[in-house]
Amino acid sequence: MKKLKLLVVTGSFELGCALRKVLETDNSLVLVAEARDAYSARDKIIKYEPDVMLLGNDLPRMSGVTFLERLIPQYHIPAVMLADSRYKDKAYDAGAADFVAFNEHETNGGSLIERLVYDNIGYRIKKAVYPNLDMLTGMASHHVHEFQSADAAYSRNIIAIGASTGGTEALVTVMKGIHKDAPGIVIVQHMPEGYTQMYAKRLDNECDVSVKEAKTGDIVQRGQVLLAPGDKQMRIVKINHQYQVECHVGPKVSGHCPSVDVLFESVARVAGKDAIGVLLTGMGRDGAQGLLEMRKAGAYTIGQDEKSCIVYGMPKAAFDSGAVTVQVPLEQISQKIYYELDKKY
Repeated sequence: MKKLKLLVVTGSFELGCALRKVLETDNSLVLVAEARDAYSARDKIIKYEPDVMLLGNDLPRMSGVTFLERLIPQYHIPAVMLADSRYKDKAYDAGAADFVAFNEHETNGGSLIERLVYDNIGYRIKKAVYPNLDMLTGMASHHVHEFQSADAAYSRNIIAIGASTGGTEALVTVMKGIHKDAPGIVIVQHMPEGYTQMYAKRLDNECDVSVKEAKTGDIVQRGQVLLAPGDKQMRIVKINHQYQVECHVGPKVSGHCPSVDVLFESVARVAGKDAIGVLLTGMGRDGAQGLLEMRKAGAYTIGQDEKSCIVYGMPKAAFDSGAVTVQVPLEQISQKIYYELDKKY
């Protein structure tokens, strides 16, 4: 495959810097020019004859969508648009080859890099030029990322899972459907002190993701699962744009230590709509209130259905309280997680 000449058009200086950082590792793309507005972009198209264009919508003097409408009939350049999701239909109508829902006003460089990596932007640029790219190169889907860095390891999103009776096997089923590219995952499984470390090792051996017993200060990272220790409450905090765990000795909450409610309520506070909550089989009500708080904060919430539960207690309590967005069989939960992640982006 020849090197593709790329033109980047964005009104955001920070986004331009993040794109250069991400794309500099891709040997099949060469960034030939950048433009801050449509008029400059038109001139650079004539001068550099790019193979593909990455285009933002929030441009001075003329929006990216309007520029596409005027550009495509003249130059027929494949374009990938980065813009707010409300412009998706307009972008495709204007002739965009692909659309990536994106906050063009984000100014944090680390967050921008992480998001671009998550969206696998390099792959999608090439896919715009070569629709049959997967067959030509054997590349994986957009869940496989081509760029790795310390910044990219940090997880913008977070998946929180709670389980009790029957949960040890249920978690194995869910985790086997999760890949190394997944957002960071935090789990409370009701289990005595000492057993959680052994169980974490079991999951680590059987699953694609890395699993360890959590300790205070652990950063929630992509492709890693942090399991609450059996004798401590675990909460999530956000420090310098990174999710971290705090594990501490404390009283039982909802009858348990560790408690699913404690974890879920902390995720609701710090992650809001950037979280997905999952409540699996278990006796009692632990997790129901916390999952409700997550849903109220904008998170997508999943409950295991009655038929696939060993004990339909915790998921039922959550469902009855309105905490569950959707109930699905155990075998479909990992697929549902990925489906929701795709919808978010």
